Amino acid sequence: MYRAALRNVLAHKGRLLMTMLAVMLGTAFVAATLVFTDTSGKAMTDSNSKSYSDISVQIVDRAAGSSASARENREKSVATLTDATVQEFGALPGAASARGVVSGFTGVADRSGNLIGQAWSATGANFAPGRDGKDARYPMVEGQGPKNAKEVALDRSTADKAGYRVGDTVRVAANGPVIEAKLTGVFTTDDPVVNSGGTLTLFDRATAQQILLEPGRYSSVVLTAKPGTTEAALLAQAQSKLPAGQQIDAETGQQLKEDEQKMITGLTESMRTMLLAFAGVSLFVGTFLIANTYTMLVAQRTKELALLRAIGASRKQVTRSVLIEALLIGAVSAAAGLLVGVGIGAGMQALIHSLNDGLPTSPLVIKPMTVAVTLVTGVLVTVLSALLPAMRASRIAPVAAMSSGDQPAGQKSLVVRNTIGSLFAAGGLALIGSGASTGNDSGRILVALGAFPTLIGVFILLPLLSRPVIALIGPVLGKLAGTPGKLARQNAVRNPRRTAATAAAVTIGLTLVSGLTVVGTSFGDALDRDITSSMKADYLVSTANHMSLSPKVPAEVAKTAGVTASSPLTTVRWELNGTTKTINGLNADSFDKLVSVKLTSGSTAGFAQGQILVDTDVAKTNNVTAGSTLTVTYPDDSTGQITVGGVYEKGGMLGSVVLANSEIVKHEPDPQTKDILVKGTDGATDSLKQALKDATGANPVIEVKSKQDVRDGFSQTITFVLNLMYGLLAMSVLVAILGVINTLAMSIFERKREIGMLRAIGLDRRGIKRMVHLESVVISLFGAGIGLLLGCFIAWAINSTLMSRMAGMTTVLPYGQLLLFLVLAGVVGLVAAIWPARRAAGLDILESIKTD
Repeated sequence: MYRAALRNVLAHKGRLLMTMLAVMLGTAFVAATLVFTDTSGKAMTDSNSKSYSDISVQIVDRAAGSSASARENREKSVATLTDATVQEFGALPGAASARGVVSGFTGVADRSGNLIGQAWSATGANFAPGRDGKDARYPMVEGQGPKNAKEVALDRSTADKAGYRVGDTVRVAANGPVIEAKLTGVFTTDDPVVNSGGTLTLFDRATAQQILLEPGRYSSVVLTAKPGTTEAALLAQAQSKLPAGQQIDAETGQQLKEDEQKMITGLTESMRTMLLAFAGVSLFVGTFLIANTYTMLVAQRTKELALLRAIGASRKQVTRSVLIEALLIGAVSAAAGLLVGVGIGAGMQALIHSLNDGLPTSPLVIKPMTVAVTLVTGVLVTVLSALLPAMRASRIAPVAAMSSGDQPAGQKSLVVRNTIGSLFAAGGLALIGSGASTGNDSGRILVALGAFPTLIGVFILLPLLSRPVIALIGPVLGKLAGTPGKLARQNAVRNPRRTAATAAAVTIGLTLVSGLTVVGTSFGDALDRDITSSMKADYLVSTANHMSLSPKVPAEVAKTAGVTASSPLTTVRWELNGTTKTINGLNADSFDKLVSVKLTSGSTAGFAQGQILVDTDVAKTNNVTAGSTLTVTYPDDSTGQITVGGVYEKGGMLGSVVLANSEIVKHEPDPQTKDILVKGTDGATDSLKQALKDATGANPVIEVKSKQDVRDGFSQTITFVLNLMYGLLAMSVLVAILGVINTLAMSIFERKREIGMLRAIGLDRRGIKRMVHLESVVISLFGAGIGLLLGCFIAWAINSTLMSRMAGMTTVLPYGQLLLFLVLAGVVGLVAAIWPARRAAGLDILESIKTD
């Protein structure tokens, strides 16, 4: 039996090629994911470990950061890391040196005035030279470090991007006015953020403190241990000197490396999980291809298997022989997939490096676990996919099988199959419906749990669905394509199981693609309506990194020619009835000109008199309505009563609570200004946009966005995510195409006599090709149609669970895109049929008729 299994593998090389390709592609995806993430993780680990090579202990002032919460804490705290504390830490018995570090956001403008790189990775720091005038952290490759407020130094990558040379004037900015300074030096650094495309600007110490923190203050202090002093010992000495009651943390360099390693591990694990999920989808699609292939092979080898049974082979031996074939194919395919996956992993590394040559790189990491997981996955998927066909093969009756090839499924088998499929589908749909009805985050778990059994149930029921669905398009095929069209329809419904198995792969792909598209489109539509529907202003002025704007900017914007109304959108956090809430502020005199609110009760008339506006959620939580009062606790811990002037619908850019700026500044003179809303005399015009940019000093950090710019920003992000998902699903689509090709090719082998008879009675080669093409298109469209319906239903359920987070969330069906997916599925079927159609048309008439 073992020799027979080996001969069968060798005898059916052509018919098993597509199966091997499916397994190879799926396992290659797995191997590539593991190689890529392991290599990327090692590269980032090695790069980040260099960042702490000169740090024995680091003392950090958490209140001196750049985030909004850090700024708020900084305003409430006193400077703790000063020159005096640096000297005190430097005098510790185990400290060889102590260095004060200043860091914060700093954007750099290119020669056109635009921000270089991304705002989140734009930083500034202090140049701290030693007695030799050099800073070991930032070795200069050109020029020298900055010495006064009119000088800066840039990292080499940033200088090259903008074409700056030593001696040029560079424009930089934090959240204040633009600084024009002379470029005195270009340096290199092992900072991983900079090497990943970020920018780093160096100032002299006093200037860095002035624009990034405050005079005399440091954000951190770095200690280097003396020879013979351990990091732990130095840490203990430093902790004894930490200011009490302040947000000061101290960690050793080793702790920093370990924390960084945990973060890197978390990132790589998240990326690996996502990629492996899509690899799993490809393998899941491949199981249908493999199972279908073995089902057809068993049917084609009915007489052979019957003879084996007749000469004494047991059921176990027949089952074992089929599984041995699967084992051999799985092992060979998985080994090939491993090699291809290593190549893909190397290609992904090269691609990432070509897109950003500053990213850290590492030699390929191929762990033994990668090899083992890839090989085991390939073998298991193949063997498990072949298990059911193998069991069917063992049940072939020797005498009955000697007379015919196909053994029709009995009525009992069909009833059992349809019953099981109905139970799976009904249970899954019930879970999805239950999850959708909750309307909150917990419902998404039920939707996810229900999606899988629903898919399984639909797949089991596909044979039952194929006959009536395909029968509907029979008259259309007959009218458009004549006899080939009628034959194509008959071939598609003749063997429902084969049709369903072929269509299942397409169904999975279209379910995922259509579901992602509907969710993405619905989310984008909700964001658009949520943000821009409440915005009557023509422009939104804000910083690229969402930091607070300088207090001087709103006044400059208000004085700009062509501005009829403007207001800073400020933010404070006060307690309302004992609960801390974010309160947004707007100028009362321009409120109605800049924003639109849909009130459910009350009015905006009292806004100028200090009345507060709350959304429906806050009103419900606090059981208030228009005219009610709320107890407010201010930053100085004093309390007061404030009247609710109106309640508005949840959602929009106003947040949950709105108060006049005139009231906010009474208790918080310098609130955070997130944005500035601007209304133009003549609406949104290019001249007004340019005037606003000029009013902000052409600051590269400050953005002036129209409503359409805001919409475009949302749509670009959503489109990027969708395109990424489509790219990851491409492997599944490719496997689905292979499934269609494989099934058609093998069905042609089964129907050689039939095709020969059709040729003999007058159907020409062109008619045969057309018949095969139309059969493939019909099956692909059938699978795609089921997938579209299922994907849209699951997307609706997911959208329903998002309603608690996003007001006005509704399911939006992008009919144009869905129709395009359907057309592409037809094209896939057409392309997949090219080789099988040519093969069918090339069959010899007499040889085909003589086929057993």
